[in-house]
Amino acid sequence: MSAAIDDVTYSPWPEVEPAGLVPGPEQTDLRSAVRAVLARHGGLDEGTPWALWRTLVGDMAVTMLSVPEDRGGLGYGMTDMAVVLEECGRGLVSEPVLFAAGVGVHALLRAPAGTVDALVSGALAGELRVAVHLPVSQTRRTAARMITADHTADGWRLSGVATDIVHAASAEVVVVEAHTAEGSRLFAVPLSDAVRAVPRTVVDPTRPRADVHLDAAAAHALTEVADTASVLDDLTARATIGLASEHTGIADRMLEMTVEYVTTRQQFGRPVGSFQAVKHRLADLMVSLERARSASRFAAAVYDSTPDRAALAVAIAGAVCTEVASESVAEAVQLHGGVGFTWEHQAHRYFRRATGDEALLGDAVFHRRRVAELVGLNSVRQEG
Repeated sequence: MSAAIDDVTYSPWPEVEPAGLVPGPEQTDLRSAVRAVLARHGGLDEGTPWALWRTLVGDMAVTMLSVPEDRGGLGYGMTDMAVVLEECGRGLVSEPVLFAAGVGVHALLRAPAGTVDALVSGALAGELRVAVHLPVSQTRRTAARMITADHTADGWRLSGVATDIVHAASAEVVVVEAHTAEGSRLFAVPLSDAVRAVPRTVVDPTRPRADVHLDAAAAHALTEVADTASVLDDLTARATIGLASEHTGIADRMLEMTVEYVTTRQQFGRPVGSFQAVKHRLADLMVSLERARSASRFAAAVYDSTPDRAALAVAIAGAVCTEVASESVAEAVQLHGGVGFTWEHQAHRYFRRATGDEALLGDAVFHRRRVAELVGLNSVRQEG
């Protein structure tokens, strides 16, 4: 075994089965409630803009769900948030539930007490949507150098460009990492004339992104230099678990949609689903779905019980669920035949979501490399 696993002071493996691993009646009821809300809003591209967001905030309290009670939240954990996000992935929700409610609010909570209370209150109420810049680890140093922070008599001022931020064009607050004279810190930048979001052309219109240009924009410091890296790691872990949960929901919906199609579509006088080759492909999708479901729920449960030991579970969830989502959407498009390849078909929309998501927090290969680092395979290879 590698030194990383044998180390008595730290092990990436949980010591006991985490609490909340098996969904209880509360999670079942929460899932049913979220699914009912999404069904009432009619699916993709339906209804009044931001109506679903207001419903999710008002009726389901998504912005408060995983926030501690002493900070104004409901005190539930990532396990319950993962249930909501799984359903959001299943319904291909375009509202920023993951990045605003699951990550953005928690970024603001990292600020010293009393410094950004107005922003926190607005974010918890869903009135201020928070976008967070979370570049994967290889690009963090480059990203930090692209934005500089200067402390003036009026407070902090940020200048530079934060690239490829999800939902930045519709956010009221953007959280970015910036370089100060002492080192990197996280800052919250409220919308102002000094903040300009330039939308990007993306493959997935349900998850818009933008580059944010800052011109001496007023900002609030959220972290000290010493804890910036650990806070970024924690926020990235939350985002990875959330995205894995969404991908599990996508895989679930793709299997359901495809089964419905092949049992009704006739070929040679028989349902397409009666052919052995199709049955085998559907069985493989079912196995993959269970892999994703196990990985994402385990990561959420470990994060809630022992967050300092969740890194391996998070990396595994990122690798497994990203791969399963890509596999399930590709199979759904193919098994739907010619109609599945049309740009407007729902299967193709899910395909674009899964494809676009690979560039957010790393693809399956990126997360597997992280797994290798955590279990010490890289050091073993170097020693050999």
